[in-house]
Parts: sequence; structure tokens; C-alpha cells
Amino acid sequence: MTTQRFPLPDVGEGLTEAEIVEWRVAVGDTVAVNQVIVEIESAKSLVELPSPWAGTVTALLAEEGTTVDVGTAIIEITTDAPAGAPSDAPAAAAEETSGEGSGSVLVGYGTGEGAGGGRRRRRAAAPAAEVEAKRPTSMSGTSTSSARLDVDAPAPAPAAPAAPTIEKPMASVPATPGSSTTRVLAKPPVRKLAKDLGVDLASVHPTGPGGIVTREDVVAHAEGAAPKALATYPDDDQPWLASGTVSQDGRQTRVPVKSVRKRTAEAMVASAFTAPHVTVFQTIDVTKTMKLVARLKEDRDFADVRVTPLLVAAKAMLLAVNRHPQINASWDEAAQEIVYKHYVNLGIAAATPRGLVVPNIKDAHTLDLLGLAKAIATLTSTARAGRTQPADMADGSITITNVGIFGTDTGTPILNPGEAGILAFGAIRRQPWVHKGKIKARWVTQLALSVDHRLVDGELAARYLADVAKVLEDPARGLVWG
Repeated sequence: MTTQRFPLPDVGEGLTEAEIVEWRVAVGDTVAVNQVIVEIESAKSLVELPSPWAGTVTALLAEEGTTVDVGTAIIEITTDAPAGAPSDAPAAAAEETSGEGSGSVLVGYGTGEGAGGGRRRRRAAAPAAEVEAKRPTSMSGTSTSSARLDVDAPAPAPAAPAAPTIEKPMASVPATPGSSTTRVLAKPPVRKLAKDLGVDLASVHPTGPGGIVTREDVVAHAEGAAPKALATYPDDDQPWLASGTVSQDGRQTRVPVKSVRKRTAEAMVASAFTAPHVTVFQTIDVTKTMKLVARLKEDRDFADVRVTPLLVAAKAMLLAVNRHPQINASWDEAAQEIVYKHYVNLGIAAATPRGLVVPNIKDAHTLDLLGLAKAIATLTSTARAGRTQPADMADGSITITNVGIFGTDTGTPILNPGEAGILAFGAIRRQPWVHKGKIKARWVTQLALSVDHRLVDGELAARYLADVAKVLEDPARGLVWG
């Protein structure tokens, strides 16, 4: 028998770290080859990792919720193979992962091209023995166990005499939170309670005689630091505060920036300060589009898909790309080249409980209206379930974001990195509109197109947006342009 350690592999994004989301096995479980053992979160996707060996789980080396580097061992499995057998190969190969994402790749996930490196986040918890070794020495009194106090104090100099026994709590200096010379008086049961609640005794304000930290002090401090509802938000509508820490006065909650929110922030900052954005706007009458949507909802072929104005807008974008292919491009800074794409991978911005993701429909230009409707439905349901894979978000060419679903008229969208255009589709409202020389109530919306001005001049942006608008104003035009 031999013990194998499975290193965290690069799942095909070129990242250097990932978060352990959920273990699917426990110590003592028997696992088979390719059995899912853990779910990890990397960038904007959740990925299930299979076991490369059959055997018994002897140790889980990383806790749920921690972030570990690629190549770091995360699980220990005892197999029947003798030491040095070929079963060592998967682990050895995974340990060769380089910082550039060119190392080992988990079977079933291709190596991503051009993916950026990961960022340092919270490290996995140190082994218990190491933590114990680093724990500061404490002095304890010699009175009866019910009255004995433990005192935290700075380590004495090597030549200093042994610490004196504490007989009277009043002779000790009261705790002063935040001081480098803090001495904390507390009975052993209170210290155990603080440890169980994750409370640092040095930060607790003592109210007992002589500066003793009491049980009530620890409980009050823990309750004050626990996540709580804020006066400005409904109690049942703030799941994003669950992982945060509330200030003692209850006026602030601090939540670590991680996962999707962190990656989205990085991408948006990089895009905003790399590509010079220009946004053009157009207000249009989409009454005919609304009539088409109503007819399609009654069509037997579209009975199993959701038909919305967004579907028509997406089709209009594809038709306009065919007329203005220059907008379907990207800027390669390293090679100093413009890359014109002969395909359209249409990105759909999707708001999910985990944050904003932008998966794209591969080769969307080859789909008819029904095929496009099915693709959008699959893409959005997968994104909201948190199952979008890295490949689904790679190599996008142009994106649409439906801000109108939230009642917003329009906005100035930020480009998805690596793309030259993004269209914001605003809310559709009944408004007065001049139609055939008369003022009538019509369905009206606003479009906003942001482009990378390095690639797209103002004229091209205006012409492209005008063609999208023409199809939305009269969807029959798509029969001629298609």
C-alpha cells in the first residue's frame, strides 16, 4: 500500500489558485477513479475535480472556504499500489504546474489561452501542530481551579526570572485592547468560551473586578461582531452580508472581496483604463418588435422557449455585425495587431447570486431565431445555477446587457475585456411618439452602444447602432438582411 497526495490542478484557465467550496468525501471514505471528490471555485465558475486513484481517503489537507495554490496537495488517498508504482504519475504531473498556467491540466479541461494569473487570497489553515507551536506562552495562577486566572503577557527576555504566581487579580494591569503590552485576566472557562466563539480576548472590554474579562463580556463582544441586519436594508434581503463582520457600533459591515466580485472588479478596471470607451445612444420605436414577440409566444415552435424583446435585439446585433464586420474585432496589445474575427460569439451579461458573469453563445451567427432562443435560455439558466464553465466565457466577440429588465432606461456599459462593442438594451415603455404625423402611444426604448475607440471610430459605431435600431423598429428588415 502507498499514500498518494493529490495536488490542486490547473483546470484549464491558467490560474494559480482556487477556493475549496465543498468536499464530496470524508476521511475514511472509499473512492474510485474519476469519482468526484471536491468542488472548487476558480475565476467565475464552479468545477468538480475527480479522483485520479482508487483507495481510501486518509486526510483532507485543505478546509472548505480556504484558497490554495495550484500544485498544493489538497487530499491524501491510500491506494493498494506499491510505493513508486505508476499511480504516482498524476500527482507528480500536477506538481509541475508553472506560474504561467502552462503546467498540468486536469483531464477533461483544455488549457485556456491568454488567461490571466490568479490573485493571492486567504491561505489554507496551518496544521494544528504548527499553530500550537506558534501559540504564545501563558502564565497561570496556583489558587483553586474555580478562582485561577490565566494572564497573556509578552514573552520574557531569555535571562528573565520565572514568571511570578498571580495571587490577586487587582494587582494586574487591566486589559487595554490594541496595546502591544496587553495583559488579559480571565478564568479558564472564559478563555475556552472565547476560543469557541472566535473572540480575541485582547479586544474585549473587561468589566469584572480588577480588570477581569467575564463570560458576559465575551458573549457581548461576540454578539456585537456577528453579522446583523442594518437599519437601511430589509432583514430578509441581504444574503451578501452573511460572510461579513459588523463593527461594534453596528453601523458598518465589512465583507471580504473574493470570488466573482473580485474577478469582475479586476476585469472592469482593466477594461475601463485600457480601452478608450466611447458610447453612442439612440431612442427608437419598438412597437413592431413587441407585436412580433406577442405572435411568437403563440407560435407552436416557440412553445418551449422564453420569447422576449432581448431575443430580437440579439438577432438584430448579429445581422448588424454581418453588415459591419469591423466591429467584431479585438486589440492585441502584445503583438500590436487588430484581430478581426470571422465568427460571432455573442456574450449575454447575466446577473447571478454570485455576481455578474458574461458567458457567450459560440458561433451565434449560424443560429436561426429559434436556435438563438434556446441558446440564450440554456446559457442564462446555467449561469444562474453557478455552473458556467471557463470555456463558456472565453473568446467572446461582442456583448449585450439587458439593463431594461431592472426598469433602467439606459446606461454606459463597460466593455467585456477583449471585445470591441457592448450594447445596453433599456426598458421598453409606452410613451407619446410621433407616428405617421400624429402623436400616439408607442412602445419606446433606448439603446446605448459602448465601443473601443482604438478599433471603432464614431462613424462605424453610429452606423452599427443605427442598423440594430432599424431591425428593432421593423423586424421584417431582418428577412432582407439575413
